[in-house]
Amino acid sequence: MIPAILGRKVGMSQVFEAGGQRVPVTIVEAGPCVVLQVKTTDGRDGYNAVQLGFGDVKPHRSTLPEIGHARKAQTAPKRFVREVRLAEPTTKQVGETVTVDIFTTGEVKFVDVIGITKGKGFQGPMKRWGFGGMPASHGTERKHRSPGSIAGRATNRGTSGCGKKGRRMAGHMGHARRTARCQALVGVDAEHNLLLIKGAVPGPTGGYVIVRKAKTRS
Repeated sequence: MIPAILGRKVGMSQVFEAGGQRVPVTIVEAGPCVVLQVKTTDGRDGYNAVQLGFGDVKPHRSTLPEIGHARKAQTAPKRFVREVRLAEPTTKQVGETVTVDIFTTGEVKFVDVIGITKGKGFQGPMKRWGFGGMPASHGTERKHRSPGSIAGRATNRGTSGCGKKGRRMAGHMGHARRTARCQALVGVDAEHNLLLIKGAVPGPTGGYVIVRKAKTRS
């Protein structure tokens, strides 16, 4: 079994359990994904993996190598393409599809969701790292959101006064690959290719994600 599938974050909704409890969920449109390539340990690649593609893209918005690569699977070029490593060789062939049916067996109760977080642009240290800032009382002028000392020599005795690597400062925030582990899989709608996930799902609405079987929890 391929333990992962590609999808797109649709938005949030809610479901009700048998006892009447309301459960907030995130809806993910997962698949169908086309197998674009199969790699095995016996081949030139030296490891087991499958390359999945999700979401068609117009040929004029793609490249000729991508069009030719998709043509081998008798499909259109895909917008979101990722490789999934496998412990054992798969029985899937190039051109076949992977759907949410891989999660309908009842064995998968928790999933890991991988995505790109929301981009926040350039942010100061208070928003980026949660700094407390300077005192907001009298005597502080235009320094309320300052990070404080950056490279004081007192803390760098015996060395230069330059800033040390890893210092938490202002800079680019967000738009990074993140994995939300062990999120509860509440439901699977195989008819509409939807997954209902309770918990954090990285990225904005419409962002592409990878949903895989949880590695640390069954």
